[in-house]
Amino acid sequence: MNFTGKYSLGILLTFGLLALAMLYSVAVINFLTGTVIFNADKFFYSRIILWIVLLLIFLYSLLIEKNSMLIWEDKKYSLPFYIGAVLLLYLICFVGGGILNGIITFITHEKMSSKLIQLQSIFKNNYFLIFATCITAGVVEELLMRGYIQPRIEKIYNSPFLGILISALLFGILHSTYGTVGQIAVPFFIGLVFAVFYKRYSNIKILIICHFMYDFISLMIMNFIDIKHLSAF
Repeated sequence: MNFTGKYSLGILLTFGLLALAMLYSVAVINFLTGTVIFNADKFFYSRIILWIVLLLIFLYSLLIEKNSMLIWEDKKYSLPFYIGAVLLLYLICFVGGGILNGIITFITHEKMSSKLIQLQSIFKNNYFLIFATCITAGVVEELLMRGYIQPRIEKIYNSPFLGILISALLFGILHSTYGTVGQIAVPFFIGLVFAVFYKRYSNIKILIICHFMYDFISLMIMNFIDIKHLSAF
């Protein structure tokens, strides 16, 4: 199998495993435990499953592709650049995502995601779960969606544009489990911003930090304020 076939299979495997983990991990945990009550422990175990997916893709790239999982070498920058890049990316995602979600809500009149409302109850004052969730999303999603998938799509089609667009689309689709248009469109927008940054600056660490910060601030706000009043998040 040539590199195109190996990369294509790896992309399908990555997206498929992530989708299965996000859609069915809690159901599998319910089956194994013999209970159906959704709680903080089960959600935490579902985050562990995402780390397992990351490990499997790492092994696939190492053993099947015979290559590093990150085929773009991370560039080094100064500390001020790191700080400025993280803050700017966060601001773009926060403001742009909020405006986009507001427009969608105005047009579709869709209600708040029932899954987000359910999640708020298990995150309430559970700071360990909040941190574990945010670090998992930051590390796993960035390493797989930007670090693994984006460069391989670009290499297969010899198109930076398709690498950016398709990786962002897949990122948005993965968040369809929340059940609203806004929860697809906003991650798609963030995926575009992150993918353009990764193509331009080739530094996954900045994206991991920004992703963590975006989710952490959002969940902390959810922790203290009724989510029904926070549709932008």
